[in-house]
Amino acid sequence: NRRKKKGDSILENPSIPNPFPELCCSPFASVLSASLLPKATSRKKQVIKVYSEDGTSRALEVPSDITARDVCQLLILKNHYVDDHSWTLFEQLTHTGLGRAIEDHELVMEVQSNWVMEEETKLCFRKNYAKYEFFKNPLSFFPDHMISFPSETNADLSHSGILQMFLSSSTYPEIHGYLHAKEQGKKSWKKLYFLLRRSGLYFSTKGTSKEPRHLQFFCEFSNSDMYMSLTGKKISGAPTNYGFCFKPNKSGGTRDLKQLCADDEQSRTCWMTAIRLLKYGMQLYQNYMQPYQGRSGCSPLTITPMRSISENSLVAMDFSGHRSRIIENPTEALSVAVEEGLAWRRRGCLRLNSHGSPIAMSNMGMSIHRSQSWFHHKISREEAQKLILQHGLVDGVFLVRDSQSNPKTFVLSLSHGLKIKHFQIVPLEDDGKLFYTLDDGHTRFTDLIQLVEFYQLNKGVLPCKLKHYCARIAL
Repeated sequence: NRRKKKGDSILENPSIPNPFPELCCSPFASVLSASLLPKATSRKKQVIKVYSEDGTSRALEVPSDITARDVCQLLILKNHYVDDHSWTLFEQLTHTGLGRAIEDHELVMEVQSNWVMEEETKLCFRKNYAKYEFFKNPLSFFPDHMISFPSETNADLSHSGILQMFLSSSTYPEIHGYLHAKEQGKKSWKKLYFLLRRSGLYFSTKGTSKEPRHLQFFCEFSNSDMYMSLTGKKISGAPTNYGFCFKPNKSGGTRDLKQLCADDEQSRTCWMTAIRLLKYGMQLYQNYMQPYQGRSGCSPLTITPMRSISENSLVAMDFSGHRSRIIENPTEALSVAVEEGLAWRRRGCLRLNSHGSPIAMSNMGMSIHRSQSWFHHKISREEAQKLILQHGLVDGVFLVRDSQSNPKTFVLSLSHGLKIKHFQIVPLEDDGKLFYTLDDGHTRFTDLIQLVEFYQLNKGVLPCKLKHYCARIAL
């Protein structure tokens, strides 16, 4: 028997079967990195720099044809994050306050090739919970007063019917409504009636007329990218905070921007979603379905896209007796949940505090929330709204922060119905013990962690349950 040479392995000797084939077949085979896939060494490499929410950055050596999804998967693997399919690569223009989520299929080097010297542009890695939300619930993204279907189409379309029409190569619904447009080379804004059709975006020169002689071409999308305004009215002087714009590829800078502004978030979301679907079509659906490929139940648009587990499937159970039972009384379910939460918190405090000192336990309860990813210390209301907006205005996106108006209280900032709402968390002292409450003391919690965990399971006084937290991740 010859001695095993240095560098020999099971993979290099095909005569020896590999007992663990699953360890050599990554589910993220499309991620290309010198440390992960040796085959990538023969391809041209470039270095990119990616920033995180906390301001840290990481340089990556990647192939020149790497996609945004592959960059995200590479960072997920390197940082040991949980992949919930919401991680996204963003392009952020710092000076102009503009940003956009780079589509999963876009080539990162092509995106960078469109950058100009005078702009401070960077890539950011964060979650975007709204990236494919319109595939799950398209009816809420396209209000009836903004969408028109071809005359031969049944206006009462089903869930999958709307998706099929948007992704069809032959038909496309018409999106229409008022937008504020910034006149080229001027500081003034003008309110016009716009129409989105397959050939591009138009505005009417005569009220709401849709006659061809009254329609003037505004923009097409094949050679431009769409950005959202993240600074509201501060930089552009827009009449509202709901701005977006089109930036031609390889343009001379901000002077070539075609800026628009909606009257509310629902209108802006409708316009931007429809334009994304018009520009990328079926590619967006393929991006959305890619994480589910190979799973049972996935097929083309003949079925409803995959959903998460329904909230209605969660029920309260009582295991205190010899046999378990479902708690149908909402009042009893609420009291049981609070009692279990208090007992769990007391056990946790005893485990963490070896001395069992009541004072130490109280101090720990007051500061234990600072280690949580959803807590943001001393950020302003505007910063909280911007952070939630960047993570996507999906129902249940939230964070907890210190109150600026009252140093002793906290604020829960929550996204619901395409709006960001703020709820004050008030400390309450009773019989020498400190509690926190959102509903004037009706429901009390020993610390903020217990409060957040409770409202992740129960809507309570909130408009919806807490689902996705905003975190400033580090790379």
